[in-house]
Formats: sequence, C-alpha cells, structure tokens
Amino acid sequence: MLIDTHCHLDAAEFDPDRDAVFQRARSAGVGGIVVPAVEFTNFDAVLQTCAHYPNCVPALGMHPMYIARHRPEHLGSLRAAIEKQRPVAVGEIGLDFFVPDLDPATQEFYFVEQLKIAREFDLPVLLHIRRANDQILKQLRRYQVKGGIAHAFNGSPQQAEAFLKLNFKLGFGGAMTYTRALNLRRLATELPLEAIVLETDAPDIPPQSIHKQRNSPEYLPEIAQTLAGLRKLSIQEVILATARNACAVIPALQERLS
Repeated sequence: MLIDTHCHLDAAEFDPDRDAVFQRARSAGVGGIVVPAVEFTNFDAVLQTCAHYPNCVPALGMHPMYIARHRPEHLGSLRAAIEKQRPVAVGEIGLDFFVPDLDPATQEFYFVEQLKIAREFDLPVLLHIRRANDQILKQLRRYQVKGGIAHAFNGSPQQAEAFLKLNFKLGFGGAMTYTRALNLRRLATELPLEAIVLETDAPDIPPQSIHKQRNSPEYLPEIAQTLAGLRKLSIQEVILATARNACAVIPALQERLS
C-alpha cells in the first residue's frame, strides 16, 4: 500500500470536502496517512481526524513556525497527550531558519525539549528542517532518539548520510516532481531506496501537475510514479519499498495499519 508519511488532513483547507478527499486518496491506493500536529491547540483536531478516518494515525508535536503560540506549559500537555493517546511519533518538530522573525533560541528550546519527550517515550520524530539540517543534526547527536523522518528533505548527500546513520528516513514529496529540482531529483535517484519514504505535506507542496493549487493525499501515486521513473523501477517496487521503510522507522504503523 502507499503510505503518506506527512499529511495535515486536519487543516482548515480540507474543511469543505475532507470526506471526499479521504475517499479519493483511498481509491488512489493510499492505505495509510500520518497526520502530524503543529501546536497544542490542534492536538484534538488531529486526534479526531485520525479517529474518524480509517488508517489515519496521529503524531503530536509543536512546529517551529508556531513558536509565538507555544508556551512552556504546552510541553507538559504534550507529555500528557502522548501518555493518553499513544501517537505513532512526536511531530511535527524541528527548526526553520528560512522564515524571518522566528527566534532561533526559542525554536531550539522547544525542539530540544520535544526530543527529550520523544526519547522518554521511545518514539520516533517527524522533523521540519528548513535551512537547518546541520543545526538539527547537532541536536540529534546530543539527544539521541529512536529515529524518525527528515520531512521534505533537500540537503546534501553528506547531510543525508548523517541522517541515515542516526536511523532516519528521508521524506520525498511533491517538490521532487518538478523537473527543475535537480538536487532533489539527484538525491532521489542516488540514495539507497531503503532511505526514502513518501509524503505529500498536503495541503502544501503540491506536485508539478497541480502547481500552486491545494495539495492532497490523492496525489501520492504521482509522487511515487516520479520516484519510480527516476530510479527506473516499477511503481509496485516503489510502493512496497517505501511502505516497508515507513513501517521500519515508525514501528507503530505496522500495528495500526494491519
């Protein structure tokens, strides 16, 4: 089955037609969707979405782009929610040094504290790593966690290797479908297939076929087909390998999707 390892199905962009979006994704062969939270106030929306739609599983965490809304006490709320709700991962967490006015020190505080929580509960993490690969790797070496996924990876081969050594898989999505994305397509071609998982990041990062439109998990087959074409593999080989990779790095997926 196809597994979308990063899809914000709870997002407001899907409010008008979420049921139809989910059904189209299932019809397209998407058999599992990981839905990450971005802040304390949307934990409930993520959990309710996953409870309502079969084979959707939650990750709970606090995204670096929302640091203005985060409060230290939300870390305690995250810990309590993990104890009660058993998410498959801690996420979406990380660092974003692309967006201006996001204080680096505050970002690092919440990132490190959430790594500690992930380590405490022996959970993998879903990483937001925009313009921050080396800084994130530094913290991962200090606060070693179970592993996880470097979401929307677009670093160097050396950085990719560093994530792999720390038991991370690399998320490839709609950006890979653009012919101008030379570095990303080179990585997708040359990295070990065992390193790669598929994702949409819907409603963001749409594939080239729907440029500047709302992304959706129903477009995951297009992303898989792009990877198959780049690697000269059959689509079935890509589907099987990337699903196996996702379950390897997020062990609870195997149980939840069976």
